[in-house]
Amino acid sequence: MDAVKEAYAKAAPVYDLIFGRLLQPGRRRAIHLMQLRPGDRVLEVGVGTGQSLPLYPPFAQIVGIDLSREMLAKARERVARHALKNVEALLEMDAAQLAFPDASFDVVIAMYIISVVSDPDRVLQEMCRVCRPDGRIIIVNHFHSPSAWLRLWHALVRPIHRAVRFREDLDYRPLIARAQLSVEHRCRANLGGYSTILCCRKNHGTVVPESSAS
Repeated sequence: MDAVKEAYAKAAPVYDLIFGRLLQPGRRRAIHLMQLRPGDRVLEVGVGTGQSLPLYPPFAQIVGIDLSREMLAKARERVARHALKNVEALLEMDAAQLAFPDASFDVVIAMYIISVVSDPDRVLQEMCRVCRPDGRIIIVNHFHSPSAWLRLWHALVRPIHRAVRFREDLDYRPLIARAQLSVEHRCRANLGGYSTILCCRKNHGTVVPESSAS
């Protein structure tokens, strides 16, 4: 955990420059797929510098958590700059030990963090615990792919991946199965389909075929 904190403390000043516009289409698409309703309460796990925060509709209440104090400082600056009244709290917290009661949120989302946490299974368990029984779990992440284009991309950005302790070979299928989630919608996003968006419910089911990320 200390190594991850150190990595993101170093990355905080340049994170938006490297991962801002590049990954913003995936953030925008995922929030659209949430189909949020007035009064919905959302937990964003790994909110980072808050790139996603201005994208949420103003009628939803947002709580963000992150392990990095430096990243959260950037997120708070963004909230103030955009005068985001719907951001309820930004808290320093370990995603594997969420300090919220069971069923506290209508939607729980993790964008671009599952490949960097030390225990993805534990993080998913905690996400499920704090989500209400009929709520939605949204995951946006790069997962293992046989694509030759993505292998080339990995070779080009491997120094960045190493800097933020990113795993390139993570397979979402066993993760989803162990968490007993049902994938209701799956699509690709970002340049060349680099990221996968998984829209899940808290009951075990069959993974649906992939759709286009329009």
